[in-house]
Amino acid sequence: MPHHSRIDKIVIDVPEADHDKEVGFWQAATGQEMTPFAHYPAYHGALLPGQEIGLLTQRLGEGESRVHLDIHTDDLEAEVARLEELGARRVRQANGWWVMRDPAGLLFCVIPDTSGALNETNAQRWG
Repeated sequence: MPHHSRIDKIVIDVPEADHDKEVGFWQAATGQEMTPFAHYPAYHGALLPGQEIGLLTQRLGEGESRVHLDIHTDDLEAEVARLEELGARRVRQANGWWVMRDPAGLLFCVIPDTSGALNETNAQRWG
């Protein structure tokens, strides 16, 4: 089934103790205010000027600092299946999206975008 997807966010995962310092650093580094997400207080984010990609910091409950990518798609199951065919594997489902590992073992997320905003001008069409 045809669907769209694109890399939508760069996510910086940091432990609780470092989160506020990390938000401040990336605000200063990018010149953009990193605002908290209303429904997910562990996230602070900003769009990067001149880009169709956002930057997020995510407060971790546990684990070490890392960076991961978020892929947004208008068909979650089709995109997850496509990525599995390329060698990715599902790790767990969280809040309606999939946390996955690429063939090298790096984490990334596949997130449904039901806004209708993904199209041929800003995303890759598959199928």
